[in-house]
Amino acid sequence: MANNLPETGSRQEQAYQAALALLTRRDHSRLELSQKLSSKFPGEPLEPILDRVVELGYQCDRRFAEIFVRSRVARLQGPVRIKQELRQRGVEQVLIEQAMSQQSFNWFSIAEEALSRKFSGIAEDPKERARRQRFLAYRGFSMDVIRELV
Repeated sequence: MANNLPETGSRQEQAYQAALALLTRRDHSRLELSQKLSSKFPGEPLEPILDRVVELGYQCDRRFAEIFVRSRVARLQGPVRIKQELRQRGVEQVLIEQAMSQQSFNWFSIAEEALSRKFSGIAEDPKERARRQRFLAYRGFSMDVIRELV
């Protein structure tokens, strides 16, 4: 399938069209796209299709990582969780670090906002402090930020 599109009506063409349909809805990592296509087209060689959509600029793990980081920060998630989710989606560590460092996020203020949306007032008793710490840890904030905040 070098630079030619698959034959019209073939399984390769159907898989290619499915890849384009998925990518028009939202960006996907290469691994996500591969997994979704392989479930719809089992046994079909997908590497040429994935290579083609990358070559055409329709899929890019770097762009996916940047968009993913911004969306997760908007959801008030911390760096630990964001990095873990990107790794699960098959994004290379280098691209994760680039996406995380492109903008300087104030993780303390993001954690503070997440905490204030979920809880009100100051945690007086140890059980309530522990509950808030677990909440922030689940959200993916480092223990340094959690200790300073709670």
